[in-house]
Amino acid sequence: MALPDYEAWAIFAAVARLGSFTAAAHELALSKPTISKAISRLEQSLGTVLFHRTSRKISLSTAGKSLLHHAQHIARDGEEAMEAARQTTHLLRGKVRLAGPLSYGLSHLAPVIADFMCAYPEITVDLQLNDARIDLIEEGFDCAIRIGALPDSSLRAIKLREMHGYFIAAPSYVKRMGHPRTPAALIEHDCFLYSNRASPELWHMVGPKNQTASLRPKCRFQSNNGDVMLPALIAGRGIGYLPDFLCQKALDAGDLIHILPGWDMGNIALNIIMPPSRLRPARVDALIDYLRDNLR
Repeated sequence: MALPDYEAWAIFAAVARLGSFTAAAHELALSKPTISKAISRLEQSLGTVLFHRTSRKISLSTAGKSLLHHAQHIARDGEEAMEAARQTTHLLRGKVRLAGPLSYGLSHLAPVIADFMCAYPEITVDLQLNDARIDLIEEGFDCAIRIGALPDSSLRAIKLREMHGYFIAAPSYVKRMGHPRTPAALIEHDCFLYSNRASPELWHMVGPKNQTASLRPKCRFQSNNGDVMLPALIAGRGIGYLPDFLCQKALDAGDLIHILPGWDMGNIALNIIMPPSRLRPARVDALIDYLRDNLR
C-alpha cells in the first residue's frame, strides 16, 4: 500500500484557501508547474476532480469541497509537528548564513551574535558584512539585516525599529564656514556623500512641516561606508548626513552638532529580511527571533 501524498494534500489546502495556483506557488515558494502537478497527481490517485478550471478562475468541485477539511487537517498537523520540532532544543544545530551592513554589523550585530552563540552552542553562524545589496536567494543567505527603504519584492521582512538621520558637522567647521540655516544654504558648503544611496549626488530632503527640498551638494568626500566619514567630519572638514547609530556618540560628546534640526532625507528603518518561503529550519527561526528581541 502506497503512503499518502502528504505534500499534495497540503498544496491542495493552500490552493483552496488562496483560490489560485499562482498565489499558492508564491506563498509556498514553489513553481506553478509543481503546484499544478501536485494537484493533478492527487486527483489521479483519488480518481476525482478537485477543481473546476477556467481561463479566469478556479473553483472547488463537489468532491473538492467534501475533501477539503481532510486536506486542512493534514496541513495543520504538519505545521504543528514542525512547530514542535522547532521547540525541541536539541534539534537546533547546523549553519545559519546571515548578511549585514559593515558598520552596523561591527558596532551592534557582532555583540548580539556573540550572545546568540552562547545561547545556542550547536548553531554555527556564517556572518558576511558588506554595504552592497546582496541577493539572498542567489547567494544562499538565510536572512539579512537591511537599513533603509526596502524595494518591492517577494522577500519577507520584519521591521525592528525606525532610525533617524542627522545633518551633522563639527563645531570647528561651523565656526570657520558658518552655520547653514536652510537646505539651500548647503550649496555653499563642503558635503560628504554616501555612495550606496540610489542617487548619492542628489539630496532629497523633508522638513519639519513636510516641506521638501532637493539639491546637488558640493562633494568634498564620498564613500560607500558611513564609518569612514566620522574622523573627517569630527576634524571639521565638512557636513555629512549619517544615521543615529553612527553619529549619536559624537553628538552626545559634543564632537559633532546637529545641522538643520527637523530636516532629514526620509524615514529609514532597521529590518530583517528573509526569502519568501514560510518554511525555514528551526535554527534560522532561532536566530531571527534572537535578532528581533535584541536589536530593537
